[in-house]
Amino acid sequence: MEKQDRLLYRLLIMALVVIFASSCENDNSVPVLLTSEVTDITHTTALCGGSITSDGGATVTACGVCWSTNQTPTISDSKTIIGTGSGSFTSTITGLTENTTYYVRAYAINRYGTGYGSVMSFTTQGIISYSSFTDSRDGKVYQTVIIDNKEWMAENLAYLPSVVGATTGSLTTPCCYVYGYNGTDVSEAKATTNYTTFGVLYNWEAAKEAVPPGWHLPSDSEWTSLENFLIANGFNYDGTTTENKIAKSLASTIGWEISTNVGSVGNTDYPEYRNKSGFSALPGGYHFTNGHFRDIGISGYWWSSSEYETYFAWYHYMHYDYMGLLRDEGGQDLGLSVRCVRD
Repeated sequence: MEKQDRLLYRLLIMALVVIFASSCENDNSVPVLLTSEVTDITHTTALCGGSITSDGGATVTACGVCWSTNQTPTISDSKTIIGTGSGSFTSTITGLTENTTYYVRAYAINRYGTGYGSVMSFTTQGIISYSSFTDSRDGKVYQTVIIDNKEWMAENLAYLPSVVGATTGSLTTPCCYVYGYNGTDVSEAKATTNYTTFGVLYNWEAAKEAVPPGWHLPSDSEWTSLENFLIANGFNYDGTTTENKIAKSLASTIGWEISTNVGSVGNTDYPEYRNKSGFSALPGGYHFTNGHFRDIGISGYWWSSSEYETYFAWYHYMHYDYMGLLRDEGGQDLGLSVRCVRD
């Protein structure tokens, strides 16, 4: 019996060794990982990553995310390469096309092959998208346009806490004007066609105070960034991506004087580019320091928050006969239009 017991014991040990070896062999596999949610989606980029929960019994030599417009992306498609190791990682996905649905998943590679996380889908933003905003101070609803991830008012600001006539002006005291109106009655001023169509003209002090909560007067650099973004993304009237020929894409299709200059705001040529950006720039004219209103239907002028020097500030403007968004500095007692940007 003792001899038989020893034999059984040896057989049991051998069986355990086989089972253990088989178990160890099964541990040698591709990595196991999870795909994280897709965030920070723009028209050309997004963030995604993963978390490696098991290296499969071998060192992870590369990991990242892969993506495609096909529903099962692999490392043969576009991918990021983070490097070696384990744990969590995040990648920036670049080179995407606007308004397109993509599929993405995390991957990790070891000597046994490639492991994948679950597939996530996302849709890139359009270069241009639209929304609206209600000013709680007076209940006015503004159409807005999102360009390069900044939300701009697509109408001139029309907040009118008070109004003065054309002969009143100041460099330091806020002054609000309605083009062509020479009284001080807010209700009367709001009843005019010019107010309804073109909004309010503000001197610089009034412009800084008139912006609604959660919004701001755009800086000179924000105006310039808008210009550069539209140029780079083919909003010049001829589709080129150099020089400044974006005025037609910015301008409303109504209200401007007629021009025969090619590509100008007032010319109806290149109809596919007329207000292509949705910015709907209006020729609201301006209030001049000598007590006159000028250029309605001809030009639109919009303040920036950036001071040029004492009593002067930068503004940007468009003219019916020109093809570009232009920039200049002027006295802070000028009455110009305002477009706000959401904080």
